[in-house]
Amino acid sequence: MSGAAPAKFRFDLDLGSRQDRGASLSDTAVAALVAQAREEARREGIAEGERAATVKAAQRLTQAAERLADHTAALNAALDDNRHAVLADALGLAAVVGKKLARHLLAEQPTAEIEALLAECLASLDAVPHLVIRCHPELAEALREIAMARIANSGFTGRLVVLGDPDQGMNDARIEWADGGIVREQGALEAEIDQRIAQFLAARRGAPEDKGSAS
Repeated sequence: MSGAAPAKFRFDLDLGSRQDRGASLSDTAVAALVAQAREEARREGIAEGERAATVKAAQRLTQAAERLADHTAALNAALDDNRHAVLADALGLAAVVGKKLARHLLAEQPTAEIEALLAECLASLDAVPHLVIRCHPELAEALREIAMARIANSGFTGRLVVLGDPDQGMNDARIEWADGGIVREQGALEAEIDQRIAQFLAARRGAPEDKGSAS
């Protein structure tokens, strides 16, 4: 059986055809591909730079916001401290002025507060057997006259005793009866005022009460 003879491999022609196919990409096309690759790389680089810049800007913005929050908190704390200090100074000044005014008025009328205290007692002590008033020795005579006048217009029928006590301040007094008594002490009243101021300031600040008194 005869057949067609196989075609001989033509090495030169095969290589020539390969060279012909490779030459189908012209220099212009290659240059265009290179330019396109460069453009794509440039765009990718720009996009990556923009993403990095955005992230960095967001980080900086977050840091700035945190610093602003810290500064705001510190400022608010400083303002609170300042307001508290101003309030404390104002109350302290009011207390000092009030004390000086009260002392001045008491010096002008040293028996007025004691007389008011006596009137309060006589309103409910008409059945006690005796009433003792302890006061500063310089006020004993004046308070005896005041007490007698008050008793004359009250229902009190017991015995009145007025004692000059050097331990009593000029505006202080102790009124005692068989089963009770009442005390007026200027120093204790001023200490109570200081304590009330301290409690008020502690409540405003939300801190534990200061055991010291206002000056």
